[in-house]
Amino acid sequence: MGETPKTLTGRCLCGDVRYEADAPLRPVSACHCRQCAQWTGAFVMATSVPMAQFRFTSGEDKVGWYAASDTAKRGFCTRCGSSLFWKPNGGDRIAILAGSLDPPTGLAVDHHIFVADKSDYYDLHDGLPQEEAWGGPKPPKSSQPG
Repeated sequence: MGETPKTLTGRCLCGDVRYEADAPLRPVSACHCRQCAQWTGAFVMATSVPMAQFRFTSGEDKVGWYAASDTAKRGFCTRCGSSLFWKPNGGDRIAILAGSLDPPTGLAVDHHIFVADKSDYYDLHDGLPQEEAWGGPKPPKSSQPG
């Protein structure tokens, strides 16, 4: 991991949607909620920036938005289907799926969220902090069922 560039760039798989985000970006969160897993096929690693530090450089009209809940929407490329963004309704930040960023990013994963929802086909052994949901620590293993 190197130094974070002043401006990071990213894109969807087909290249129709391209964007820039000015540093600093938040550290990467690994989200294990069921919606993220169903949206991408796995857990999601995402960072975020204030909207004032984010801009589309091409293809903004190719971004589809799906209201997956009453609180947020998920952005994707309407041509290739790449999962790209998560944006809270009325929020001033946009979450960017880290895999859509062009390396080098200089970013690092710093915690896991919604670990209570993670699937049973993988384990977490990286020693990073884990939150059972959003904003709360995972209970000690001895108090977890099963």
